[in-house]
Amino acid sequence: MSNNPARMHIHDAQTAELRESIFDYARYRLTLDPIPLDYPKSYVELREIMPDTVTESGVGGQQALALFRDVLAPACISIDFPGNVSFIPTAPTEAASMFDLIVSASSIFGGSWMEGAGAVYAENEVLTFIANEAGLPEGAGGVFVQGGTAGNLSSLVVARYKAMKKRDEAGLPRPARWSFLCSEEAHSSIAAAARVMDVDVIKVPVGDDGIMHGSDIEAAGIDWDGVFAIVATGGTTNFGIVDHLESVGEVARAHDVWFHVDGAYGIAAIFAPSTKHHFAGLETVDSFIVDPHKWLYAPFDACALVYRDPAFARIAHTQHAAYLDVLTNTDEWNPSDFAYHLSRRARGLPLWFSLATYGVAAYRDAIESNNRVAQQIADVIRERDYVELVRDPMLSVVVFRRKGWTSEQYHEWANDLFEKGTAMSFPSAFRGEPVMRFAIVNPLTTLEFLVELLDSMA
Repeated sequence: MSNNPARMHIHDAQTAELRESIFDYARYRLTLDPIPLDYPKSYVELREIMPDTVTESGVGGQQALALFRDVLAPACISIDFPGNVSFIPTAPTEAASMFDLIVSASSIFGGSWMEGAGAVYAENEVLTFIANEAGLPEGAGGVFVQGGTAGNLSSLVVARYKAMKKRDEAGLPRPARWSFLCSEEAHSSIAAAARVMDVDVIKVPVGDDGIMHGSDIEAAGIDWDGVFAIVATGGTTNFGIVDHLESVGEVARAHDVWFHVDGAYGIAAIFAPSTKHHFAGLETVDSFIVDPHKWLYAPFDACALVYRDPAFARIAHTQHAAYLDVLTNTDEWNPSDFAYHLSRRARGLPLWFSLATYGVAAYRDAIESNNRVAQQIADVIRERDYVELVRDPMLSVVVFRRKGWTSEQYHEWANDLFEKGTAMSFPSAFRGEPVMRFAIVNPLTTLEFLVELLDSMA
């Protein structure tokens, strides 16, 4: 084999053959019907059947592809399997998945307008659409980041920066410790952001319904010195609970602190008529996030981070270096300036292409269908004497308990379904008690299938 260092980039007959093989496999994966759940293997099992591949000479593209197809891929869960109702799965449209191939093949740097103007324009069209749907004013915008954790962190960095500048400009000392508020049911990424930023997170107790109201914050006896933000949740992961955004926003404005909403899963529900009303007050936020790879039918990994006034984010996040001056010393929209990142792929393009392909109305219908199935299976649970709802569903997550079951029985039932390839439906926990949850974000997940799962618990 030639030792020419350019051989990896030469378009020869062997490369052309590999390209067609990869296209064939991608076509095969996109057209699987039914989609298999597959099953993970242990490290020991994979080590026994996988040869060494990352070697000085490699194994060749055809052999590497065969190993992925026959060994590695079947050891990965198909997150888009309709029977996957654990965690918050994803169900990308075919158009979004296909266009993701083009994004990778196009080698677009999505960090600056200079290098990716066309891609950034398309991404910004989507971000503007989402901001408009949320009721934010003209000029709102942001960036697509990797996921909700990165989005929440980036927004909170901007919130603290604004609070610092406000104190500095007023000649006031900075507090001994900065802090922000969130519900006790907020996502784990909120506490993770606090650790990264070395700030305190103050968790606000909520009532039995899980909803944080402005009155809950005021009743918590908060020492507001050093508080720079309030984080509400627009659809908790465990229950799909939406905090009372109107009253929380009122408290944020009364105390002049940043108002952020973590809507990684749930804000997609603003597109559905039956659930949009839960988000009254979203139009008052300073920032929010929503993950298209959760409930907007996009592939991993994409989180839309939207700011009311992106100027603060640009000042807080822009990185400065001599080689970057040609990018930063302009008025152009550089996505790298709006979050904690620099290099980035144009990860919003698959969503743009899918929206352009199918139209927004199709998205509204799909999300509404998920809501409808959630309400229907909740009605079935109410009718069964061996199961009971823990809370009435607000969005498309349905949490219930199987009366009399221990944690071991839940896991035994779930593992049996998982091993058979029937479903991925694992229990969660609430206040120290095991519970079951159906997270319904795939339009192919049917009421009939969920009823079968309930029947198997009888």
